[in-house]
Amino acid sequence: MAQQPEQNQNMINVQIKDDMQSGVYANAASVSVKENDVLIDFGYILPGVSPTTIKVQSRVNLSHTTAEQFLGILQNALLDFRNRKKEGK
Repeated sequence: MAQQPEQNQNMINVQIKDDMQSGVYANAASVSVKENDVLIDFGYILPGVSPTTIKVQSRVNLSHTTAEQFLGILQNALLDFRNRKKEGK
């Protein structure tokens, strides 16, 4: 008898803390690449403030491997979105 693969074998359960459910808005980003990690600051440009001021909303530290994976995932997601938009879906 052939063994059936487990259905949950490739599933990942992602949990989000209640205080993070709504997320944050960012209209600016800064990336710093170091020898061992990649640092991304997501910020909000404060309107009507001179000089231009960006308030950091979230800082994410990534390994190089995770940053490369994120780049690919983000690029694919944006391409999928553009293609769906072109198709009128």
